[in-house]
Amino acid sequence: MNERDADKAKDAIHTLIKKGPPGWVMMAGLIIIILLFFRPWVQVGAGQRGIVLNFGAVQKQVLEEGLHLRIPVMQEIALMDVKVQKAETDAAAASADLQDVTSRVALNYHIVPDKANIVYQNIGVQFKERIIDPAILEVVKAVTAKYTAEELITKRPAVSEAMRLALAERLQVNNIAVDAFSIVIFSFSKIFTEAIESKQTAEQLALKAKRDLDRIKIEAEQKITAARAEAESLRLQRANISPDLIELRKIEANMKAIEKWNGILPQVTGGGAMPLIGLGDTPKKIKP
Repeated sequence: MNERDADKAKDAIHTLIKKGPPGWVMMAGLIIIILLFFRPWVQVGAGQRGIVLNFGAVQKQVLEEGLHLRIPVMQEIALMDVKVQKAETDAAAASADLQDVTSRVALNYHIVPDKANIVYQNIGVQFKERIIDPAILEVVKAVTAKYTAEELITKRPAVSEAMRLALAERLQVNNIAVDAFSIVIFSFSKIFTEAIESKQTAEQLALKAKRDLDRIKIEAEQKITAARAEAESLRLQRANISPDLIELRKIEANMKAIEKWNGILPQVTGGGAMPLIGLGDTPKKIKP
């Protein structure tokens, strides 16, 4: 009994002494002292289970949430947390192609509520350090060794699922259920990381060169097609040339020349014709 409970008991006894007969006072005080000292009840909180110990021996009964009675001195109740908990662990392993891999994984788990007494009896409350952490390290190493370093990246969901199934099977034996598993990060050696970056750069350059080559081919094909179309057009024009078409083209050329004429005759004409000098400036009539 702690100091606070003792003070409460003293206050209750003094109150009864003042208000009631001496016999009732002594009996009530004795009952209060017994209740406060031996505490024949226990409260199991939310997300907990109570493990019943008879003189230290674990019993089959598991107390659920709520208020329960116990036998003082004989029985003790140990509380176990059965809520979902998280364990995050770093693990070093080697891939199938002997690359060093460092992983950080996160596991969500909980104790099977109906088996909390067995966990307490066989493992105790330090089950994370004794069971979960070693299981994570072993499973990560075993699964990582089945994949190459490149596959660990490209097949990450499959790797994560394989680890989750292996952990669930291993921990179920110890009455610990796996709720979720995830790979937080994969990290590789500096040399391997640089090799991956170089490979990605080379692939990007090769893809760019292929695209440029395809573009050049398309442009060349377009030019060839245009040249063929132009040659075909010229061939058709030559095939359709006739005296009537030539005469029509001459008339069209003369019509365009007339449209552009400004109304002034040329002063000199070539080609052996007689020159016309100053016709544009000749006066209309010369008086004698």
